[in-house]
Amino acid sequence: MQKRVAAIHDISCFGRCSLTVALPVLSAVGIETAVVPTAILSTHTGGFTDYTFRDLTDDILPIAEHWKSLDLGFDAMYTGYLGSFQQLEIVSKLFDMFGDEGNLIFVDPVMADNGKLYASFASDFPKGMAALCAKADVIVPNLTEAAFLLGEPFREGPYAEAYIEDILKRLGDLGPSRVFLTGVYYNDAELGAAAYDKSTGAITQAMAPRIPGYYHGTGDVFGSALLAALLNGCGLQESARIAVDFTSGAIRRSRDAGTDIRFGVNFEYGLGELARLLPPQHFPGKKE
Repeated sequence: MQKRVAAIHDISCFGRCSLTVALPVLSAVGIETAVVPTAILSTHTGGFTDYTFRDLTDDILPIAEHWKSLDLGFDAMYTGYLGSFQQLEIVSKLFDMFGDEGNLIFVDPVMADNGKLYASFASDFPKGMAALCAKADVIVPNLTEAAFLLGEPFREGPYAEAYIEDILKRLGDLGPSRVFLTGVYYNDAELGAAAYDKSTGAITQAMAPRIPGYYHGTGDVFGSALLAALLNGCGLQESARIAVDFTSGAIRRSRDAGTDIRFGVNFEYGLGELARLLPPQHFPGKKE
């Protein structure tokens, strides 16, 4: 049976991030993707000025209530940037409305990077995000977001493996059963992600050659590829590896082309390979 995801993100009409990443990545591997737009912007906010912004908070719950009246179910609920405490509260209600033992609550706690909380958030916002993460099965913070979730100062790398393992376990103590931590590096040559499964105690990591520079939207690229892998039955290590390789490839293509970093990364050319790695498990008409 075809998998179905509810993706709860903003729409940046230009600049590859949020829904304009999640929808094509998940669709490429055969996952039906329904969307709940939380806001619509002419561009994302990283490096652009004078962008338009329309808040859609008042539309989120009515969309969900209509879905509920249709008796729709989802294999996963996938959240990205949520811009206010009100949106956190509403999305928490959506988890209660559609959550069951068979679906996956996947939270990307988008709120900070490079050691700093995004300017649009108040200093107490991470506490609200931590409460939402407590209801998740999987969370995907970067190291800055991890520090804010745990209420501690951000530390620059390179990191010791023992430090990363401690962060993973303490994030697991917040509530999620699996944690994928991005921006991990132990030396200047490699960058990647570390993962933790609380039920088994397993910790693993996936690294790729480090590409200098900062690239917008890579968290959404990583998170969407990771969710695609998890919903296709991949384990902790394989899911992390697929997401790291997919993201690294997108960054490399953009660097080689000299693309303006504000435009996001070229993930599109990697969708064919991702689809080959993660073929739909129950494609209509496919012989078992």
